[in-house]
Amino acid sequence: MKLLLDTHVYLWVRLDDPKLPKHFRTAIADPANTKYISAISAAEIAVKRSVGKLVADVDLMEGLEGLGFDKLPFTHAHAQVLDSLPIKHRDPFDRMLIAQAIAEDLVFLSVDAQIADYGLPALPTP
Repeated sequence: MKLLLDTHVYLWVRLDDPKLPKHFRTAIADPANTKYISAISAAEIAVKRSVGKLVADVDLMEGLEGLGFDKLPFTHAHAQVLDSLPIKHRDPFDRMLIAQAIAEDLVFLSVDAQIADYGLPALPTP
């Protein structure tokens, strides 16, 4: 399975936060699954750090490959999908991540209930 982690899910993984749902944790830990972190998440983290909404003592985007994550750049093809998305979610970072998940046929791991409005493939729940 190919997974794209929403920014908050990635942060929960990096910070070992108990808010991370167990079935997400299991899917992320499965070596058979490919796990992607988007350049959009890197941008969102940078913005949140610069405005003081996120405080971290480490570079949260450093060492992704060593942690088993692949980087996913944002491309023109992703922007084309973004342009076609209905406005069901107002957060621009989430909309770009949704566009990537659609364009790349990825399972998008998020606890944001509004994401379901886009009909993305979901992670099977236990």
